Amino acid sequence: VQLQASGGGFVQTGDSLRLSCAGSGRSFSWRAMAWFRQAPGKEREFVAAIKWSGGTTVYADSVKGRFTISRDSRKNTIFLQMNSLMPGDTAVYYCAADFRIITSNLKNDNAYDYWGQGTEVTVSS
Repeated sequence: VQLQASGGGFVQTGDSLRLSCAGSGRSFSWRAMAWFRQAPGKEREFVAAIKWSGGTTVYADSVKGRFTISRDSRKNTIFLQMNSLMPGDTAVYYCAADFRIITSNLKNDNAYDYWGQGTEVTVSS
């Protein structure tokens, strides 16, 4: 099972980016997938998650209204549309997935068994 994240880059304050994370190596769907991020010198933090069945989404307060997580079930892929980017969004963004995670653990990075390699987002002021 592999997760491949892509779409990071260097942008200016107020710009947008769209991250993608494609899952492979498994023939049936995840229970949930998520995005986390880790800024330099800080701990990894939750950004957004989506449940595969029903598409329920959960967001960190810091990104609500600016970021949107979505999925393409047929391609086993999730996206993170990031609008109105700010310097505080600068981080390495990681996608994560799990087949058994429960709803109450969607924001908990320890609950995810599978992780992508990370894609770097830098927002300049």
